[in-house]
Amino acid sequence: MSFNGVLIANRGEIAIRIARASQDLGLRTVAVYSVDDAASLHTKVADEAVQLEGLGAPAYLDIAAIIEAAISTGCDAIHPGYGFLSEQAEFAEACAAASIKFIGPAAAHLTLFGDKGRARASAIAANVPVLEGIDRGVTLDEAREFFSQHPQGIIIKAVAGGGGRGTRAVTDKDELEDAFNRCRSEARAAFGIEDVYVEVFMPLARHIEVQIIGDEHGNVVDLGERECSAQRRNQKVVEIAPAPNLTDDLRQNIIEAALRLANQEGYQSLGTFEFLVSTEAGAKDFVFIEANARLQVEHTVTEAVTGVDLVQSQIQVARGRSLDAIGLQAGAQSRGFAVQARVNMEALTPDGTVLPSSGTLSAYDAPSGPGVRVDGFGYAGYATSSAFDSLLAKVIVSSSAPDFAAVCAKAVRALAEFRIEGLATNKHFLQNILGHQAFVDGLIHTRWVDEHMQALALPSSTRERFVGSKTTGQADGFAGARVDTSDPLALFAHDADMKNRQSDIVEDAPAIIGPDGSMGVSSPIQGTIVGIDVQVGDEVRSGQQLAVVEAMKMEHVIAADFDGVVRQVTMAQGDIVREGYPIVFVESAEVAGGATVEDVDVDLDHVRADLQENIDRHAFTLDENRAEAVHKRHARGGRMPRENIAELMDSGSFKEYWPLVVARQHKRHDIEALRERTPGDGVVAGTGTVNAD
Repeated sequence: MSFNGVLIANRGEIAIRIARASQDLGLRTVAVYSVDDAASLHTKVADEAVQLEGLGAPAYLDIAAIIEAAISTGCDAIHPGYGFLSEQAEFAEACAAASIKFIGPAAAHLTLFGDKGRARASAIAANVPVLEGIDRGVTLDEAREFFSQHPQGIIIKAVAGGGGRGTRAVTDKDELEDAFNRCRSEARAAFGIEDVYVEVFMPLARHIEVQIIGDEHGNVVDLGERECSAQRRNQKVVEIAPAPNLTDDLRQNIIEAALRLANQEGYQSLGTFEFLVSTEAGAKDFVFIEANARLQVEHTVTEAVTGVDLVQSQIQVARGRSLDAIGLQAGAQSRGFAVQARVNMEALTPDGTVLPSSGTLSAYDAPSGPGVRVDGFGYAGYATSSAFDSLLAKVIVSSSAPDFAAVCAKAVRALAEFRIEGLATNKHFLQNILGHQAFVDGLIHTRWVDEHMQALALPSSTRERFVGSKTTGQADGFAGARVDTSDPLALFAHDADMKNRQSDIVEDAPAIIGPDGSMGVSSPIQGTIVGIDVQVGDEVRSGQQLAVVEAMKMEHVIAADFDGVVRQVTMAQGDIVREGYPIVFVESAEVAGGATVEDVDVDLDHVRADLQENIDRHAFTLDENRAEAVHKRHARGGRMPRENIAELMDSGSFKEYWPLVVARQHKRHDIEALRERTPGDGVVAGTGTVNAD
């Protein structure tokens, strides 16, 4: 089968990837774009571009408009990429009705695997293990009943979902209702179907997935597995191929299970069959969780280790070619390792909270070199939009050598070379993950990132490896204000000019003045208001939900900071709110009504994890915990510095500074050894009093 042209029903980096793969096969490409996405780079990389009616994601979900765009441009094939319409059987059927080839799985497979309940039943029929769960959409009462049977925890998932949206783990029954409603809301917004189902929660698990490709002649092969355990809130952030630290037997068993299920269903095109692997000591269990009947975001790492262009292969089998004809009759062998880091437009606060970021890119210079690839759509001057996913670029590094630690170090370095200015990204977060010893050793699980979020959210110690922008006050060599000294009013004119320039540069600040005595409750992010839960005159309690803002397909709750009465609501559902703009004004007051926010019993003896770490770190500096060092000093007839200080100074007066500094010997010792052996880097410093009385 020959195509006259391929219409790309997607945007951003994946649209660019599809355009290039198609063009390399000699195919004409047509891009589509929404009214507010005309400046996206994919419209330039494709041979032609057609504007869709509407704004944001809804434009890319308009089946009739996309079919019409294909017909009007003479395209007889459509590639949906991932996300948007890629897994909608209705879209595949509409393509067939218009005599247009859908480059992806058959509509029957989209229907089967798009329904997670049916997919579970299919896996059971193929003798593939699954988690205990309910194979259909459930009600809240059914979810409660299921939780009562599995109080250790359950996970709620969107029936038509993927990418972590509409998914939440619940280990506390009091959190079940809110999680259930939030999952349904996110599922409805992302997929148009709000149904959710439930499964038993496996808290310590690795996420392993197998890449499958099938042709239209009944042949199915695997192209190896990937690991996607580095996830934040069930969304993948770093992917690996092949999975490190996995036994050959377990690897083969998982691949055979995926092939068994794919062959049972006569699977066609690209697909990913996903599994959880227990990390409990001595456990060898694995279970099927879902199949993604489409191209995956992380397909790049499989390409890097196999040398197979997955997008071209998908197009080729859609043209009717067999796996044998394209050289994939035996699948493909992996060489070395590859990792992919998802560079997202987002800011991380010190406590690990993630806030979407948007703005205009003032610089975008991607890293390069052997084994370094970047799939992205940024460029200097591009104005981003919170209407779409937060993914900006994917940094993929690989090496044919079987040294996973070296690939991780290479990825950290590549990210350090990535110059992105004009908005916040998660580069440091990614570097901290890739540089963490647990990640390098292949010892993480799907909750690992969330459990270590505060540490991973810290600024990376890796130095930047690019030349950043330099800003100067003037283009010439004069310093200070240049004014006519003979004019007594020159300084006043200069001051007025500077103030006018400043007002031109700074955008209008959000209105922050509400009714007398009230204070605004603002949105910490720019996004779309999906719900406002109060109205003027309502009494509210501290912590009560006032509004919900959606940005980049995730929902964020805006809550009251204090008890009071709502005096003004500035926006409505569907409005796009700017970062820092007050949505609701509340006047502080003692209230008897309003939604009561349950007080949580606080264990006053509980020591937070971060405080305990601080206590433990300081304990390394104390003589009573350094028995070996004390023994050596005493054996030579000496005393420890702190013994001398204690004898010299007034009791309890010595205040030590910098005890957590360690020796700069990171190449010879790991950080834990340095903390134990070199506290204060051999120096005891501080202040105290002598004979203060």
